[in-house]
Amino acid sequence: MRIGVYPGTFDPITLGHMDIIRRAAHLVDRLVIGVTTNPSKSPMFTLDERLEMVTRETEGLPGNVRIVSFDSLLMDFAEREGASMIVRGLRAVADFEYEFQMAGMNQQLNDAIETVFLMADVSLQPIASRLVKEIALYGGDVSKFVSPAVAAEVRERVERIGRKGS
Repeated sequence: MRIGVYPGTFDPITLGHMDIIRRAAHLVDRLVIGVTTNPSKSPMFTLDERLEMVTRETEGLPGNVRIVSFDSLLMDFAEREGASMIVRGLRAVADFEYEFQMAGMNQQLNDAIETVFLMADVSLQPIASRLVKEIALYGGDVSKFVSPAVAAEVRERVERIGRKGS
């Protein structure tokens, strides 16, 4: 069985993430979406909230998709899941430089697991969770970048924590 892991913080899950998930699910027998913490990021949503969000957004997708959390090295997680590939989405050259370095480090840790890069659909390439949060925090409309349910959750969270520039 060919298993792929698509890791991320998904804070929040965007239409770009969903594009990569849909396409990656066709490449493997099982796609494991690994929702993780990232010490260098300040999440808007808790890990449990992000797990719920990703689970809801991926319901009904064709293929064998599983959502789990992890808090370890990516390669340790991939090994535990029995993965033969890591799926990463690319938006721009800046993404490639970072991802290329990470793929090289991961290969040093386990050269039996390949990193596969998928380009996001051209219309979705500018979308980044970080920018979605920033737009929302300044009162902008994020509905072009996330599903309606996620947009509502982001608006609700911003109302709770307070908008910037008010």
